[in-house]
Amino acid sequence: MGTRIDGYEQPLCILTRPAAEALRDAQRRLLRHGYTLKVYDCYRPQRAVNHFVRWAKDLADEKMKAEFYPNVTKNRLFEDGYIAEKSGHSRGSTVDLTIVKLPPRWQRPYIPGERLAPCFAPNRFPDNTVNMGTGYDCFDTLSHTDNPAITGEAREDRQLLKNTLAAVGFRNLPEEWWHYTLNGEPFPGTFFDFPVSRRSLSDC
Repeated sequence: MGTRIDGYEQPLCILTRPAAEALRDAQRRLLRHGYTLKVYDCYRPQRAVNHFVRWAKDLADEKMKAEFYPNVTKNRLFEDGYIAEKSGHSRGSTVDLTIVKLPPRWQRPYIPGERLAPCFAPNRFPDNTVNMGTGYDCFDTLSHTDNPAITGEAREDRQLLKNTLAAVGFRNLPEEWWHYTLNGEPFPGTFFDFPVSRRSLSDC
């Protein structure tokens, strides 16, 4: 979207306790293989989802198209399932993540407003993650976890992430290699709206 999202006040990962404990178990498994997790997004307040919806309906705003959805017209984002009015993230047991090979390479800070590589590149930004075939949050069929066009190392890395998280109770969204939800999540019908902040945690 190219702007700060409503409800994200601090860089925190908030999850339900069962999801956090399962993610801890996944991390322990990956460490034994020389990898560590990198989390992109955890709990997402409903106000953030509402912000996504407003953005998706503003067809004139396409400043991030070349970097995030180069082959999708914006008026199809709802129909193709890239944007929805409710998100599993708002239930607190869904996480977007990837893996990093240990020891991690140095990663320079991202400069706000810096131009990103198109999402077809293995990494949209020169970070230290493994090659997953596309960047995170790429609106394209190449992001489908088992897309046969993704081969070699990228396919192996996707399967390592998928198999590790499945072993601790997460299921993958087939359209997004980075998106996982805990089976038997504790709040399957609740969409929370408190902001992502330490203040919110102290109020729990």
